[in-house]
Amino acid sequence: MARPTRLTVADLLTWPQRRAAVSFECATSGVQHHRFTGPLLHDVLSAAKPGFDPARREDRLRFLVAVHGADGHHAVLSWAESDPDFGNAAVLLATTVDDTPLDGAGPQLVLPQDRCGARHISGIATIRVDGGYRVGA
Repeated sequence: MARPTRLTVADLLTWPQRRAAVSFECATSGVQHHRFTGPLLHDVLSAAKPGFDPARREDRLRFLVAVHGADGHHAVLSWAESDPDFGNAAVLLATTVDDTPLDGAGPQLVLPQDRCGARHISGIATIRVDGGYRVGA
């Protein structure tokens, strides 16, 4: 990333906020229904200037986004999932859940398109964008 940075919930509130009503299955408590608000993950990460080769449009396809929560929970998604030129999924960095601010708990990764809530990461501690891995290595 050309501009790595630390962002708090307050920082994320300065970005355009999107709302999403989300239903997902939770292994321990069944189907959950929540309303989330927050900026798009793609917008926030794009501002950090990932190391894409601008001369090669497909270069973005080799990048992965790893999200780690303070509780040790983690998930990985491809850059292309949320990129408007490819999957265009409205992945959020939630700043509120059911109109309750997440100031103390930290932002939450929300993938509204997922049927299972396993990739919803609460209390995000770090997000890493990496295109440097080697396939088959």
